Amino acid sequence: MRGVVMHAPGDVRVQDRPDPIIEQPTDAVIRVTASCICGSDLWPYRGAEPVHDAPMGHEYIGVVEQVGGDVKDIQVGDYVVGSFVASDNTCEICRAGFQSRCVHQVMMGAIGTQAEKARIPLADGTLVKVPGEPTEAQARSLLAASDVLGTGWFAAVAAEAGPGKTVAVVGDGAVGLLGILAAKRLGAERIIAMSRHAERQTLARTFGATDVVEERGEAGIAKIKELTDGYGAHSTIEAVGTQESMTQAIGATRPGGHVGYVGVSHGVELDGLDLFFATVNLLGGPAPVRRFLPELIDLIMRDQIDPGVVFDLELPLEDAAEGYKAMDERRATKVLLTV
Repeated sequence: MRGVVMHAPGDVRVQDRPDPIIEQPTDAVIRVTASCICGSDLWPYRGAEPVHDAPMGHEYIGVVEQVGGDVKDIQVGDYVVGSFVASDNTCEICRAGFQSRCVHQVMMGAIGTQAEKARIPLADGTLVKVPGEPTEAQARSLLAASDVLGTGWFAAVAAEAGPGKTVAVVGDGAVGLLGILAAKRLGAERIIAMSRHAERQTLARTFGATDVVEERGEAGIAKIKELTDGYGAHSTIEAVGTQESMTQAIGATRPGGHVGYVGVSHGVELDGLDLFFATVNLLGGPAPVRRFLPELIDLIMRDQIDPGVVFDLELPLEDAAEGYKAMDERRATKVLLTV
């Protein structure tokens, strides 16, 4: 099969990879119908994480082609969406709603779903069948549900976005934008998008942002305070993963407020005394997308939400290198790869 491999920072190639096979009786093999490039894929691309001949991709939708002997709920021919973390969905951690930290978790990025096919471990716990045949627009949205929508949704839930709340969103990538969609859907009264990019500001308002703040750092915090009568946001979504973004998120949140942080952390250090006096609640990490998939799939298939519009560049799998370059240069927010 053909698949994306990152040989070194900036060196992305599409090449022949071995076809996946059933390795464990709980596995399934799917034919990937679409995958995409994630903002987190840019960390190794830019050299911020070590990478050497690594298969790439952790977001996927597709059709089941094979199942292992212990797979009971997923069948050959099912059209499925899965999380970027494979989980059994039965352990105590999963049952508590944190499937991304399942005791048997497998990170799909290690398997690489930017490919024509993929092995899905723990298929019954990881995959969710889609009812009916999705339209093209619904398929794009289902792909978003595999990670960025589910991650933005978790961030909004972790930040306790809801009726009467003011939500600030730090980060205007796909996750931050879909965090805005989630906050709106959860009933937030006011949503402040922190963005300096006109196209992303427009999409943020489409998803439900009521205000846009272009300032960053201390100036950004001051602007959030100004917009909230000096208090700060009730709920803040941190969707970047840098020192600046985390400091800004905590600083923009009122005492007693909640920060949902889902940006993959790079070089973030929190001063204990500053955190002590901030008096905010922090919850985040790898999003338990599997917790939200049934609800998100239902909303998408009933055309209640349209997160797929976050994909602003579509390329064939063979042109994946151009997709990475476009996202790295911020010419694209989210790249969909057709397979």
